[in-house]
Amino acid sequence: MEHTTPIALVTGASRGLGKNEATTLAKNGIDVIITYKSKKEEADNVVREIGALGRKAAALQLDTAEAKTFEDFRSRLTEVLQQVWKTHRFNFLINNAGIDRAASFEQTTEEQLDALYNIHFKGVFLLTQALLPVIKDGGRIVNTSTGLARFTTPGYAAYASMKGAIETLTKYMAKELGKRQINVNMVAPGIIETDFTKDALSHPGTAEFISSQTALGRIGRPDDIGGVVAFLCSDQARWVTAQRIEASGGMFL
Repeated sequence: MEHTTPIALVTGASRGLGKNEATTLAKNGIDVIITYKSKKEEADNVVREIGALGRKAAALQLDTAEAKTFEDFRSRLTEVLQQVWKTHRFNFLINNAGIDRAASFEQTTEEQLDALYNIHFKGVFLLTQALLPVIKDGGRIVNTSTGLARFTTPGYAAYASMKGAIETLTKYMAKELGKRQINVNMVAPGIIETDFTKDALSHPGTAEFISSQTALGRIGRPDDIGGVVAFLCSDQARWVTAQRIEASGGMFL
């Protein structure tokens, strides 16, 4: 019998935004497969949390910077789908995995540029491409952009440029995958208090300044983002595609 509960795959979900997205999806009745790069114990904890919410979950290792591993990952994913869910396809792909390499334009190194490109653009492009055969028709793809693609903060020229490329790619994916009734959108968080932004927010006065420049008057939290992703995977968002939804609390308006 074909599995009917929807299944989401969230990359980089052992902590931070990805973890919140995964658990929020579970709270909305969706089973979840998460990926992690190296922290298996953290990923296993997330799987247990999702299980405690009454949903099925699994964790798979994946380095989204290593495109040559994507075909093998698809094979492992297919095995897990068959073993745990008795199906060979999933519904929602959440391209969340990311890194931070803050540096001024003048001081950005080739290594930093390559690292950002491999994960934030090349990885998203080629992983999604590799997984298309196992995404169900009528499914959803949610890419991750950033508020920094709209406003500028010195130190993020390379990072924000990769996200600008993702914003263009999202529209092309939506156009080309529309024939399969796959919606493709992006969420653009403002600054969120996670491990990812710990260094940036540690500088004296930074958190206070950003809060003062945000309409809702505070730094974002991971649970400000998970619900947006869950909405884009819901039936209520069935007529939304090729859109950028900024969830920044109104930063730098």
